[in-house]
Amino acid sequence: MAIIIIPAIILMVILGLYEMFLIHHDESFRGSHWLGHGLSTFPTIFIALFAVFNTPYFLDLVGLSGISFFGNEWVVRGLIGFIIMIRIHAQSAVVKATGATGKGMHETFIHSLVIGALIVASPLYWTLLEPLVMNILPI
Repeated sequence: MAIIIIPAIILMVILGLYEMFLIHHDESFRGSHWLGHGLSTFPTIFIALFAVFNTPYFLDLVGLSGISFFGNEWVVRGLIGFIIMIRIHAQSAVVKATGATGKGMHETFIHSLVIGALIVASPLYWTLLEPLVMNILPI
């Protein structure tokens, strides 16, 4: 079993752009501040996708595969998605908004949940996207 990186990179771009559009939609200020926040989600999304795609490899590596509750790859992926969802939502809450009546960009919880779910389910829908992407990209 090898480390999987290409799907994580490709889906990082797709999900990162989607997150940027969600942030722009949820922004509570004018200007391009949403761009800085949006770009900062790309590394977070990549780390989460890399972890989700390589969960079986790392569970085998540490000897937990199928042994306990935390040896189930979908439980681990769900925990990764939950952590990333909290991280994205928390990052949105602490970014100062200019001209708003409060603190943060007020990104809705459902948008954080959608991103978390898309990250967790990425190995499932990657099998559908892979033929399309590989025909377009010269990889």
